Amino acid sequence: MARKTTATTQAKMEDPAPVDAAEAKVLKKPEILDVVVARTDLKKRDVKPAVEAALAVIGDALRDGTEVNLPPLGKIRVVKSKPLDDGAAVLTLKLRLSKNAAVAATDDTD
Repeated sequence: MARKTTATTQAKMEDPAPVDAAEAKVLKKPEILDVVVARTDLKKRDVKPAVEAALAVIGDALRDGTEVNLPPLGKIRVVKSKPLDDGAAVLTLKLRLSKNAAVAATDDTD
């Protein structure tokens, strides 16, 4: 017997709306620090070293080709890497959103 698809089920099955590169927002480190300070009620001088260390650890792991699993964000893995001049590199990443993050992303676009 075929299962009926309700509007709610259909909305959950659809991919989140694509993001237009021209309209994409840029979240920078100072903004991240401000949000973390607001959410934790800690002082910025206490939050800054921890956030910077966490970002450095994530960056190092991705440069080494290590898959990074960060609930509730999801899994991040390197798909392609291209070295550039002066030791820089371009990494093409794939982010698999966790179930909760994917539902939250679709709720934010409504």
